[in-house]
Amino acid sequence: MKLKGLNNLDWGMKNRLSKLVKEDGHCFFLPIDHGYFQGPTHCLENPGETIKPLLKYADGLFVTRGTLRACIEPDCKIPVILRVSGGPSVIGKLENEEIVTSIEDVIRLNATSVGMSIFVGTEYETKSVSNLAKLVNICEPYGIPVMAVTAVGKELDKRDARYLGLASRIAAEHGAKIVKTYYCEDFDKVVDGCPVPVVIAGGPKCETEMEVFNFVYDGMQKGAIGLNLGRNVWQHKHPAAMMKALRAIIHKNASPEDAAGVFENAKK
Repeated sequence: MKLKGLNNLDWGMKNRLSKLVKEDGHCFFLPIDHGYFQGPTHCLENPGETIKPLLKYADGLFVTRGTLRACIEPDCKIPVILRVSGGPSVIGKLENEEIVTSIEDVIRLNATSVGMSIFVGTEYETKSVSNLAKLVNICEPYGIPVMAVTAVGKELDKRDARYLGLASRIAAEHGAKIVKTYYCEDFDKVVDGCPVPVVIAGGPKCETEMEVFNFVYDGMQKGAIGLNLGRNVWQHKHPAAMMKALRAIIHKNASPEDAAGVFENAKK
């Protein structure tokens, strides 16, 4: 398996990435890290129970160390991407994050990868991007890949190709091996300007299933290697059916219409 911009990595780094990204070069990550700044998010009040029927459809689980230890069984076979940034809550300044998890705990928890947010264009831009560089420096000797999340905090109007392309490129330039960013119009410009693989972030909950299927399919056609989507799955009344349908897009190149058929059959 070859991944854009990642051919010259050490064996250990490639091995870990191969656990997250499947042989077709695609991946579907399930994020449940929302509580680190939102508290008991709707449908994640008991995250272990919420995701129990969903894990078999996921290629990776994006989670904090607290939830991992408290809610996920140690015999879980899904690779873990450990959220290692945090600090402020949704009622504070989200962009004022720190690295809150040590490399010793990352290794102790057998995480396959780590993830953190950067807040480009905010008051804390330099701090968050520098934290990303520090995290890469810490993880590189252990062969642990870093996923950067191009967060926008409360400023949703920043979700355009110009901004997301800027943030994604900066994340890659500072050593991220995968970049998680939002889908937008002209998404191909974001992907083309980023020298490492891009996965699509889910963003706010959509009104319909087809809205989700359409943006995921278009994002994949425009160069994303996969998806990191939570609320549009586990807040849906048929979460397992959504996972099956989205997995069909990611790993079988199903059209939005075909994915809708998978969804309808699965929810029965």
